[in-house]
Amino acid sequence: MAKEGKPITILMADDDPDDRALTAEAFAESRLANDLRFVEDGEELLDYLHRRGKYTDPATSPWPGVILLDLNMPRMDGREALREIRADPRFRGIRVVVMTTSKAEEDVVRSYDLSAASYITKPVTFDRMVEVIKALGRYWLEIVELPPDGNGGGDSGILRKGSGS
Repeated sequence: MAKEGKPITILMADDDPDDRALTAEAFAESRLANDLRFVEDGEELLDYLHRRGKYTDPATSPWPGVILLDLNMPRMDGREALREIRADPRFRGIRVVVMTTSKAEEDVVRSYDLSAASYITKPVTFDRMVEVIKALGRYWLEIVELPPDGNGGGDSGILRKGSGS
């Protein structure tokens, strides 16, 4: 049974425009009603979370409940960004799902040591990406119970699938 309420914002930090486009298409194909936002590296991710620069307005930069985090990005990579996110108690309620091309055991272990909620190796085909996004949707949008203010920013914390699913 799908949960009712305002869908949470999902923020994807990934420097690859093709990966961002593939993910957006997979979300649309999966009929997820969540607001999907993008930043291109760890510094921009932290600017978003700290409401700096172009992200000062909550109306145009809604608080994320889930972050999809690539590890290999310029300026500040996902490992550094995850470390900073987990060091700040204001961001404790945000679920960080590492979604990266790295299959290195060291990256998997380090991500979980830094309290990543999940670690997923990016699929290389669109069909597989749709499967992964649907599975993420089922887990984070239908199964998991988040606290009422579980996304840390005043949104309802409730996730839901789009109509027609």
